[in-house]
Amino acid sequence: MSRHLDVRSGVYLDSVTLMQVSRDAAAVDGVSSALVAMATELNLELLAGMGFTAPSGAAPTDLLIAIEATDDEALATARAHIDSALTNRVAAEPAGFGDAPPPRTTASALRRSDADIALVSTPGQYAFVEAMDALEAGRSVMVFSDNVSVEQEVRLKDEAAGRGLLVMGPDCGTAVVSGVGLGFANVVRPGPVGIVAASGTGAQQLMCLLDGSGVGTSHCLGVGSRDMSEMVGGRSTLTAMQMLAADEATEVIVVIGKPPGPSVAEAVAARGGELGKPVIVHLLGQGDADLTSTAETAVVTAGRSWEEPRWWLAPEERNGRYPYIRGLFSGGTLCEEAMLIASQTVGPVHSNIPLRPEWGNVAEMRTGNAVRRYGHIMIDFGDDQFTQARPHPMIDSTLRVERMAEEARDPDCGVLLLDVVIGHGAHPDPAGDLVPAIKDAHATAAADARELAVVIALIGTAGDPQGLERQAEALRDAGASVHLSNAHAARKAVELAEEVR
Repeated sequence: MSRHLDVRSGVYLDSVTLMQVSRDAAAVDGVSSALVAMATELNLELLAGMGFTAPSGAAPTDLLIAIEATDDEALATARAHIDSALTNRVAAEPAGFGDAPPPRTTASALRRSDADIALVSTPGQYAFVEAMDALEAGRSVMVFSDNVSVEQEVRLKDEAAGRGLLVMGPDCGTAVVSGVGLGFANVVRPGPVGIVAASGTGAQQLMCLLDGSGVGTSHCLGVGSRDMSEMVGGRSTLTAMQMLAADEATEVIVVIGKPPGPSVAEAVAARGGELGKPVIVHLLGQGDADLTSTAETAVVTAGRSWEEPRWWLAPEERNGRYPYIRGLFSGGTLCEEAMLIASQTVGPVHSNIPLRPEWGNVAEMRTGNAVRRYGHIMIDFGDDQFTQARPHPMIDSTLRVERMAEEARDPDCGVLLLDVVIGHGAHPDPAGDLVPAIKDAHATAAADARELAVVIALIGTAGDPQGLERQAEALRDAGASVHLSNAHAARKAVELAEEVR
């Protein structure tokens, strides 16, 4: 076994970049584990868990590189891979004589730029200071970081309101501003629909459905998952609605999120009535509308013709027993939407983000025979408990692939339901990871004289770099039914599960 630990001072890269570098290094043949991360307290704990002694005096501004490999050759390959990736990320033209030194603060960088928006992606404890710096420099800000306190979120949004600016986030994973994608973003055409979203993957699903129907997005303004809570009061939601109303390219406004606090719901409804443009409000769990029907309403309201989302059915319809659905999701909103649809027909669906408190007990579900005991289960692998110092499941499929194998061995599991989200920031080829896992799951079930259905919600557009058609066909050829609508995929899973009832 060969091991390497390196600590580099004065090198900072955002968490998404480092997660991608870690994932690529871990994929090198012969590498058993790799960690490329800032030396935060949590990452130092992960380093210790890998068997390394944490370096004394390491600060959160230092970069950790830890690799464990089967031999020196694999270790050297991984190190070269990491060095190349980091060099490509931070390379810049050397300053010439008389050039100004590089900026050392967010505000000083913005003063040299005509950018309208600053994107903050730092460890949560530092995000507040950087975001406030951007606001004081007169720029709106997207806070990709999570682990920012509610009190800090409110202070940022009050500061923004006083300056006529917008704070997107914290924990804002997706935005599109004037055609430019920020965070995890799909390639969508420009068009008349403006979106205010307290949901990342929900916003991606909505934009992709609009794009598939030939209708584009003017802007998608993420506001953070807590914005419509009573604590935050919809501060950014109301501001974003006002901004879209003033935008000439926006004809229809869609607001999506989880059910807000009562006073926030009233404020959103009141603001919508004042804007002079059609406003469609989709609050998950309220009424029968799903994101697909909301997309249809937006398309029709914009005066366009709705086109049903495409699907690719598995080459063989598996007619064996399908007693229980097991959903393994990367997106929390997609998981919740699937649970809402399924529970209307099959009853309780247990989860780490349960629709009802009595339907949730993650610790029990992941030990012993609890998976069998609980029947229908849907897990959000993008939840914080799975992503602390790990790549998001849209970047790294490892945890979901492991869980697929576990579920395939369970005789009570008849339907595997997954989402696959493509676009910028996501895994460059998710089908490459999932196709072998799907085939192995089918083989495991067949060896036990069982059949297993796999249903996939593919969230993407024809313009995404992974190739929507290529991803769909590869997953279909592996034996999965693939749907561009998450709601349709959930209903297909229910249909298969219901065949034996």
